[in-house]
Amino acid sequence: MDLENQKRVKDASEKYGAENLVVLIGAAEAEAAGLAAETVTAGDPTFAGPLAGVELGLRVYHAVEPEFKDEVDAQTYDDQIGMMEMVLNVDEIIEEMKNIRTEFCKFND
Repeated sequence: MDLENQKRVKDASEKYGAENLVVLIGAAEAEAAGLAAETVTAGDPTFAGPLAGVELGLRVYHAVEPEFKDEVDAQTYDDQIGMMEMVLNVDEIIEEMKNIRTEFCKFND
């Protein structure tokens, strides 16, 4: 997650409260999605950005996870994400995201 997006997430957390935010990730690989998810939950693991050492514990999901997919219009999802879902390793992404939420999320549903 780049430094500008880290700043946006941190600012939104301060303005609206971490318990009121959900972060949606769209990375194409599980490792990249996990790194972004870890950043908004446990803090920037590279210690380079605004979230370095900041444990927000935010709820975080990937766009291919059922928790997100089930909440949006099916046709819109298919139009916008359906094609990518066919080429991504969805199971690996879901597993990575669940692991991050289990370990670091402060606001588990």
